[in-house]
Parts: sequence; structure tokens; C-alpha cells
Amino acid sequence: MSVWPQGFATAASLGGSEGALVSVSVSVDPRLLEELLEALARLEFPINPQIYHDAAIVYCYADGREEIHATTLVDFPAYAGRLPEIRQILGIHGFPADSIHVAEMLEDIHAEAKPEPAPPGAAYVSAVWLKHARAGTHH
Repeated sequence: MSVWPQGFATAASLGGSEGALVSVSVSVDPRLLEELLEALARLEFPINPQIYHDAAIVYCYADGREEIHATTLVDFPAYAGRLPEIRQILGIHGFPADSIHVAEMLEDIHAEAKPEPAPPGAAYVSAVWLKHARAGTHH
């Protein structure tokens, strides 16, 4: 599930000369965390990642069942204009496009958990990215 919006143009978004400020989350197997951080260090702009070791992605299916996948999330702010660079660097280093989630910064700050639609062809209908899975999986 990859959310690479064409633009963030809401009146409530934060922005600058490189577009809206967004929150980028990358789901990674804990064993690959160091590799991910090394890939992110190759970006042309500095990042200050926040790491959530107790995260999860909840996949919701049409029949009502849910599958919870424990993960580590690496979160950092970026401008929307930098998303192609982020996607390219992660792809070069072997991180799949569906390991990335992008949300408007204000939405990310204020939302507990927001379901996002599944990409075309996915077996699930929506997914919820939880930074703190132990806090609950309701949505």
C-alpha cells in the first residue's frame, strides 16, 4: 500500500516552496532497520526519523476479517516535492513501494488511526497504520 498523492492542497495543510509538509512512514522488518536508515541518509535533505518498534498494520478485508502485521515504522516529515526522491532512494535499496505511507502532516498529528483504501489489485479493502499497536487496534 503506497500513497503517493498528486498533491496536498487543503487549506489546513502546512507548506513551503517544496509543497505541503507531509508525514512519511516506512514499514520495515526490524532486521532491516539499519539498512533503511542508511538508505534514508542518502537523501539530499536531512531527516530526523522517529522509530516506532511496537507498530502494526491492520489489513481489513471485505468479509470483515482483519489481519494484524507487527512492524517497525520509521516516521519523518518531508515536503511533498521530495516524495519522488524518497521513493527512488528506497526503491534503489530494495524497499518496496507498498512499505511507504504518506499523510498530510496535520492529519497525521490529529488522527488516531485512519483507514486508507487498498491499492488496485490488493486482496484487502483498506489498511490502518498504527504507530503504537499495543494501544489498540480499533479504527
